[in-house]
Amino acid sequence: MVVLGDYRGRFNSKLRYSLASDMRGSVSLCVLAFSFFFALAGCGKSSSESTASLPTVDPATTGSISGEVALDGPVPVFKAIDMSQSSPCVQANPTPVVPPVVVVGDHGALANVVVFVKSGLGNYRYETPPQTAVLSQKNCMYEPHVMALMTGQPFAVQNNDPTMHNVHPMPKRNRQWSNSQPAGSAPLRSVFSRPEMAMPVLCNVHPWMRAYVFVFDHPYFAVTSKDGSFALNDLPPGTYTIEAWQENYPAQDQTVTVGAKEAKQISFTFGSATSSQ
Repeated sequence: MVVLGDYRGRFNSKLRYSLASDMRGSVSLCVLAFSFFFALAGCGKSSSESTASLPTVDPATTGSISGEVALDGPVPVFKAIDMSQSSPCVQANPTPVVPPVVVVGDHGALANVVVFVKSGLGNYRYETPPQTAVLSQKNCMYEPHVMALMTGQPFAVQNNDPTMHNVHPMPKRNRQWSNSQPAGSAPLRSVFSRPEMAMPVLCNVHPWMRAYVFVFDHPYFAVTSKDGSFALNDLPPGTYTIEAWQENYPAQDQTVTVGAKEAKQISFTFGSATSSQ
């Protein structure tokens, strides 16, 4: 009986120790989990508060950078698009359609060039434009061929053709998607939360269809029309790297310093293509 009593005592002691250890382990895990949860919550709150606390640009001190983009030399020649596999596209285009890779206006003015602030901006809070940036499918081509918008700005793709398209943006930093869009259907809507550079938008039905979409986290960008002009307004004083992007040529950079209420003029000139396409 003494031996049995000793065994029971030792067993009860080990059982109590095991239960206590398990309880301590469970409590530790709970504390760790709660600590991790509250740490994440605290980080999220801190990030939100930090973004909300960023200053806005003082309009009393802003300046501007404006100018023109031109092509120096002959306009490169591109082959007409073969649309023979799609009867609606052929009917919509009675004359040959050339890819709008290099579009030139009067006196060599260059269209579809994206001019933007590449670097030099401080930390500011910007208002997101409420207007929807619209990419249209018309005559089996994307219009505009090049466009730009801000992060968080509404984006829509509409089908103005009597045939089905398939819209396929190919971002590097946002979610990729590919949706069919029958004739007469509602616009496809999306929002890009992260910046993108020259994001191709394809049509999986018509392989010649291609547009380029830029997404910026600031409002200092412009896309030139056929007059080649651009303007970056309401810039805070500072020294900036301004980049000009064109689909067919290497990008160009310039460093520009803008003082308070100062207007600067710059220009970009792209060289002629070395060979026809």
